[in-house]
Amino acid sequence: MVLEVLLQDGCSLAGFATVSREWQTIIERHNFSQIKLTLSRLANFGLMVHRNRSRVRYIWLCMELQEYNCTECEPQDPESWGLTNADNALITTAFLDLFSALSAWEPDGSLLLDISVYSPSDSEHWFKYLTFEPDVASDMCGRDQDAEQSMLVKASDHHHGWIAGSRHSIPTSTAIDKVFEEIMGEGPFDNEEQEGQWWQQLPLVPAVTGVLLRQQNRRRWKPAALAYMFARLPGLQEIHYEPWREWLNIQQKWTDQSLRFLFESLTSDRLQKLVIFENFNQTYPISYVRLRYNPMRIPSSSVSRAVASASLTLKHLSASFIVDAIDFFDAREFSWKWPNLTWLTLTSRLLVPQESPIELDDMLRTAAAAAMKMPNLETMEIWNGQRGLAMLFMYQRPKQGRPAVISWRGTWELTLRPPVIQAWDSVALSHRGQGHVIGKELLDVGACVKSHGDAIRHLKLSRPVIRPILLRQIQMEHIIRGVQSQ
Repeated sequence: MVLEVLLQDGCSLAGFATVSREWQTIIERHNFSQIKLTLSRLANFGLMVHRNRSRVRYIWLCMELQEYNCTECEPQDPESWGLTNADNALITTAFLDLFSALSAWEPDGSLLLDISVYSPSDSEHWFKYLTFEPDVASDMCGRDQDAEQSMLVKASDHHHGWIAGSRHSIPTSTAIDKVFEEIMGEGPFDNEEQEGQWWQQLPLVPAVTGVLLRQQNRRRWKPAALAYMFARLPGLQEIHYEPWREWLNIQQKWTDQSLRFLFESLTSDRLQKLVIFENFNQTYPISYVRLRYNPMRIPSSSVSRAVASASLTLKHLSASFIVDAIDFFDAREFSWKWPNLTWLTLTSRLLVPQESPIELDDMLRTAAAAAMKMPNLETMEIWNGQRGLAMLFMYQRPKQGRPAVISWRGTWELTLRPPVIQAWDSVALSHRGQGHVIGKELLDVGACVKSHGDAIRHLKLSRPVIRPILLRQIQMEHIIRGVQSQ
């Protein structure tokens, strides 16, 4: 009982390990299950955990970039754009050291690698609300309960547009670009071929079963680099990838071409779970208005097709905003089957008020046709969420001879017409259900939906489409941003 209280308290437990052999075993299991790995610890990482390798289940690799001051937080000189040579060298050295150490580990259960790239200065200038936390509820990087209060305390900074805890001016495009710099975009390699050769010479790491690339890392990974990285992890079973949307159409077009290559490379039968969440901020693009940005993001059909093809061997797929459900299902070939898929969640731009009912009906019927090729499907969810609106369509497999559930939940009345209901009734019958029931829930919270994060919370999706801590960060960001987000 005493030890349980100590474990929950979050205090340092190392000194209690000498109480008894039983306490030592429990404390070591607790301490080594989740590791925050900073660059200063990398050199001795192998020795540090050698005796307790089998206890490690989560490694948070924190690659902390150089700090910068106000002369660099909004760089005007193009020569200073991008990560410095020192920062890029720091990243390549970290990967070489970590993969070299982990290559000696034998596969032994699950091992999640959470990769973060950030500068401590990111939250000191224009972006006071940024926090950098582990994926688990722990005290690895200090207590998080006071995070919002600490932001408010330091958020009186007129130079960076903050007054009394609220942001009163939008960051410039150069300030935004500073925290969204591309990783290894300006070096240390001369070209993409050289970078590819570098990744390919890294040791294989069979012990890693999962990778997290979370939205709190504004720095952008090149999709091609991720394809090379994943190829060095032959035991990879799950990927959680949360890239940020590009601000300009031409940049998004280039990125989508690379994303297609990334998803086409995911051919391993070992991969079971793919969760992709393209994060966005509806105020950032305003800073690019002179560059003719398009506020409406239309997902690439080629990316949707690549994700659809990659999903054929998966058990779980969630793809939010980076693909559209209509493109995903339209990509289906007659011979395609999803023998393992149990959970599918997609977003669709058609789920908005006053959208064409014919297009929406066609998409939902096409989704039903695909579901007929998913013999183990338990849940399919198609949703949309942004400021002022939220909507979810959901199919739930019948259980033990009960009827299937076809339902919607949202901020406006969604009409499911007879052809749609008939299509999904056929799915229920193929899943050995006794007909179906229709659920409806009108949410009177439209004014409370300030962001896609709020939409997710109100829609109550069956499984997380984004890591829970990051959902809280999105909501906190929109709360603290204040008047500019209204």
